[in-house]
Amino acid sequence: MSMRSLWSAVTLILVAVLSLTAAPPDVSAQAREEPPADNVFTGELDVQMGQRVFQQQCGRCHGEDGTGGEGGPDLTNGFRSASTDEGLFKIVREGIPNTQMVGISRRSTDQSAWMVVAYLNSLNDTNDVDLPGNAANGQQLYAGKGNCSGCHMVNGEGGRLGPDLSQVGNRRDPAELVSDLRTPDQDVAPRWWTLRVTRADGTVVQGLRMDEDTFSMRLMDDDEDLWSFSKRDVRSYDRIKTSTMPSVNATLTDAEVDDLVAYLFSLRREEI
Repeated sequence: MSMRSLWSAVTLILVAVLSLTAAPPDVSAQAREEPPADNVFTGELDVQMGQRVFQQQCGRCHGEDGTGGEGGPDLTNGFRSASTDEGLFKIVREGIPNTQMVGISRRSTDQSAWMVVAYLNSLNDTNDVDLPGNAANGQQLYAGKGNCSGCHMVNGEGGRLGPDLSQVGNRRDPAELVSDLRTPDQDVAPRWWTLRVTRADGTVVQGLRMDEDTFSMRLMDDDEDLWSFSKRDVRSYDRIKTSTMPSVNATLTDAEVDDLVAYLFSLRREEI
């Protein structure tokens, strides 16, 4: 074999080897915004793994249970910036440009991101539930005999002395709603405690605990007026950790409680 023929053969071999070892095109970026065709990341184990990733990487801003934290919104009431799983995946993976929302670690896999999506969807499970009550009757009780609208707001209408119930069905299941109505003192978040402040002149101001730190406190009275106090300028203050909401046991029948629960559970977003 001549030297020229030898070099030609070597060149052909090198070209073949390079074509076999060259990096394939990055198709992951193209497929990243699409959910798995067989929907494999939606099982119970996926939800549990997604919860773990969420708590490690998202919990500081959104709270470990997804109800909100240091600057991050509550994710148990639907998602403001995504209407599909694909859109939610993109936000989890990449974040939202020009905002404080950053995606999960670049070292995390797309599978981890889909598991986080599965976990977030589990926090917003709105599957229909067969309830014994009548939601239409419950709506009338809410505005009338139950007098719920005096303290609670639904879709911008009502009072501010209790939690906004516009989408309460997304974050409370029927059993929890029954407990809320019958035993409201069972689990009262600090946000809904009452402050009773005795001022230096002996007069007393009492209302919903809106804010408190080492040096000051703020409350809203029954007329929804806001009061601010410096702790060093008051004679005393007490935190009342029971609920301001009375139990319905003395005012509503069992059937009426069922109706009211049916209405409250119907207060959900229509779609994610």
